[in-house]
Amino acid sequence: MALYLKKELEDSKTTIAVWQITETEEQLKEMSSTPTDEMEEISFIKSESLRKQRLAVRALLNELFDEKVYLSHHDNGKPYLENLVTNISITHTEKYVAVILNDTEDVGIDIESLDRDFSAVEKKALSEEEIEDLDDDRRNEQLAMYWCAKEAVFKRLSHYNVDFAEQIEVERFRMRGEGELEATFIHKDGYEEEFELEYITFDRHLLVWVIG
Repeated sequence: MALYLKKELEDSKTTIAVWQITETEEQLKEMSSTPTDEMEEISFIKSESLRKQRLAVRALLNELFDEKVYLSHHDNGKPYLENLVTNISITHTEKYVAVILNDTEDVGIDIESLDRDFSAVEKKALSEEEIEDLDDDRRNEQLAMYWCAKEAVFKRLSHYNVDFAEQIEVERFRMRGEGELEATFIHKDGYEEEFELEYITFDRHLLVWVIG
């Protein structure tokens, strides 16, 4: 399928791109130009789906950059490009991978399939107030939104040992095809940091991102 969606945000400094995984693993290897050391690391992954997701990320980066890029991760798992001064966040599902790029601002992104069961998220990641805001008829979709939003903020901050229920608060929202969200991250010293997030839905998938 190659590039499924490419979105240049109004600030002109941010690019969001999505790749739909329809290729075989061998096709992705040919398209991805993955460095030898990373290819060796990918070869040890037992799940074919996860191997394809990693290769699809590589294929997407090749689509976005004219030059070959070298992808690494900090100790906390946050990705970075070794040879370019560009902030990056990466997310993937079985069917899609997505990245967000910004030259100056920190970023975070998360994608999830809306057909996944998110019932476990309620106890693991939501505060009592957030649970009270859930509606019975769209409960699973709302849980997906809470999870994606909190994951995006978590990736943006890259802190260790974050309590999603206690430290990341998402303001009440209405589910639409696309829109905005507000979230607050409460640092362990009590300092509160506010974030504005955006989201879109497509093909029964939800994509949420945060900038700055």
